[in-house]
Amino acid sequence: MLVALDAPYVDTSAAELSFALGLAERPALHVLELPLPGAGGGARSGSRPTGSQPAGLLRLRLLGASHQVVLRTAGHDLVETLACLPGHPPDLPAVVDADDGYRFAARALRLSAGELAGRADRLRRQLTGDPHALVGVFPGSPDALTALHARIDGARISWRTWHAYPQTAELVETETVVTVR
Repeated sequence: MLVALDAPYVDTSAAELSFALGLAERPALHVLELPLPGAGGGARSGSRPTGSQPAGLLRLRLLGASHQVVLRTAGHDLVETLACLPGHPPDLPAVVDADDGYRFAARALRLSAGELAGRADRLRRQLTGDPHALVGVFPGSPDALTALHARIDGARISWRTWHAYPQTAELVETETVVTVR
């Protein structure tokens, strides 16, 4: 889903991002909710067979300051935030490995303006029609975007995010994998 956002973005470079687990849900510009399949049937996002209950919910959330993902299942109550967070020093870890089946990895890339525009264009084209994706484009540049894409594969739930900063020609890519027990 492609969303034209009517709000300026708060974070303006990779150096301003902070990573946090367990924060409260922050005000979102747009949210995509994806029900997780329940034991009663192989439901996919947006639909489930009559009588089955979702095993949980995954929320992809666009913030003016980047992204937040909320995962609620019987075994996980997780809130991942990567954003410009007032009161939190900037910190973009390369890897976070937790004992509970959670793994986060991030990298910040410096690109030429042309490379960034090409990657932003590819992301918009590849993810716009995907029911498990949310792409927010901020005012001022079609390359100023935050994109999230979820993948639900049984007990393995994963998501990737991209944060493009045209003013600094940076692209932050993250990948999170959660194994639900």
